[in-house]
Amino acid sequence: MHNITPGQLITRLVVYYAILLSVIAALLLANSETLLYMPFSGNDAHDRKDFEVTETSVRLPRELLDTSTASGSITPEVFFTSILFLTSTLITTILVMIPVTWTYTATRFDAGPSKAFVRALILLPIAATAVVLLIQNSLALAFGLAALVAAVRFRVSLPEAIDGIYIFVAICVGLAAGVGFMGVALVMTLIFTLTNAVLWLIDYGRNPIDDARHDAAAAKLAKRLRE
Repeated sequence: MHNITPGQLITRLVVYYAILLSVIAALLLANSETLLYMPFSGNDAHDRKDFEVTETSVRLPRELLDTSTASGSITPEVFFTSILFLTSTLITTILVMIPVTWTYTATRFDAGPSKAFVRALILLPIAATAVVLLIQNSLALAFGLAALVAAVRFRVSLPEAIDGIYIFVAICVGLAAGVGFMGVALVMTLIFTLTNAVLWLIDYGRNPIDDARHDAAAAKLAKRLRE
């Protein structure tokens, strides 16, 4: 994203969220069953099908099983419903995170935002969503995940505290999507991005030390680009 003004960022955010909310509302008004395939009311795709998941088994109601085979395989309806729910959940995380990346890139443009970090903000919620969907109510899987994360040591240096906050927001979006309450994440990112844009507009918390640090970082970046 090129360098834009705070006013332009606020306008872009308002327009984007208005379109996104309008599309969601239109889908729900056109067909109330659409909620079955969207992560806005818990894991409806599973709850409405009366799935019962435990640490050792998955139980399905008899009417959803294909009794024409001895093994009782899952019907295509259940399979495609689950796939559609998962797909819509992951796509929604991307749509919700797009304005967050806009805000980060715009507010950090002068300091040279990292392209890899911006991409990570999009990809991290996808991974977090998948993790939450896998764990669900399984204590054994939760401990297994903790052991796996402990075995892999991440070393990430964040230049500013605000970068860590963006990482936390991305994780929150993934968690909300995983438990099927994407509406919470949508409202949270709406307030987060607009608040960030307004604070940038009024230059809230400005002080000479930060200005000097910013000028030094900008000069260092300009020198690196000239080399």
